Amino acid sequence: MGEFIDIVESRKDEYNEVVSHPLQSFEWGEFRKKTGVRVIRKVLVKNEKIVDGFTLTIHRVPKINLNIGYLPKGNKPTKEILEELVRIGKEENCIFVQLEPNLVNGQWSMVNGFNLRPAAHPLITKYTFVLDLTHSEQELLAAMHSKTRYNIRVAEKHGVKVTEDNSKESFENYLKLIEETTSRQGFYAHTPSYHRKMFETLSQKSNVKNQTSLTYHLLTAKYKNTTLTSWVLFVFHDTLYYPYGASSRENRETMSNNLVAWEAIKFGKKLGLKYFDMWGALGPNPDKNDPWFGFHRFKEGYGPTHTEFVGSFDLIIKPNEYELYKVADKLRWGVLRVLKKFKK
Repeated sequence: MGEFIDIVESRKDEYNEVVSHPLQSFEWGEFRKKTGVRVIRKVLVKNEKIVDGFTLTIHRVPKINLNIGYLPKGNKPTKEILEELVRIGKEENCIFVQLEPNLVNGQWSMVNGFNLRPAAHPLITKYTFVLDLTHSEQELLAAMHSKTRYNIRVAEKHGVKVTEDNSKESFENYLKLIEETTSRQGFYAHTPSYHRKMFETLSQKSNVKNQTSLTYHLLTAKYKNTTLTSWVLFVFHDTLYYPYGASSRENRETMSNNLVAWEAIKFGKKLGLKYFDMWGALGPNPDKNDPWFGFHRFKEGYGPTHTEFVGSFDLIIKPNEYELYKVADKLRWGVLRVLKKFKK
């Protein structure tokens, strides 16, 4: 038998070694603390060795004295982990804890003896695209869609230059592009303050020589000294991630987005990484009218593997309140959709 203990910063490398995704890293937890969210970080210790762990965030339900727990991209939810989450959920007055295991479909099934069910409102898509970076550049180019290869050449012929630039000036340009992109496409997005805290917390610790730490990198594409595209990349363990990106409506004919993606791939290879997780995709046979279809098709053009995870699950702590919450949440999102239509 083991015991769960709080993790301290002096053991953060040990903690990072047993988790598998940036959203479970010690550094991400530090960033989330700065956004005002309560962070609970636990490790399972057996024979004085850390063998498992998780980072859980606690979120207040508006207007009532109840909370929701959120555990994104965690390890396999074992009986020991679930028992600890139930204990914390009761202690933190949670209605439920949402789990999003970082496991490919088929690697896990729900554990008996717990009030666990498919999530009523998943927060992260269960699909992504993953590119194998162990192939040569020639092999990777050959596996791309012909239109993608063509657009990369177009960007190069226009003289678009892509560099890693983690300066404050580069970040401010990224923020401007984020605001422009979300305004143009009408998506819900994190606030500038959220992105600023992320940059301030993570970019200052970006030492890629220590891959047990989460590192943050800004890749920017410039055309005639104007930033057209800016991507945030994470490096964690053996994988490169593309969680955020933004682009200008200007000079779209330069195809700067395509060149940034190709340079990101080469960046990952240069670091000796094995995989490039493009952070989200639609499901099989996606609807062309889906607002995310353009992003899906763009990523698909690079020849990655379409990967399905096990999905999201709600570990219910308060069954009666959970049923009421589902109704209220459905109404809330219905109102937001109506308001969004009126803004168009």
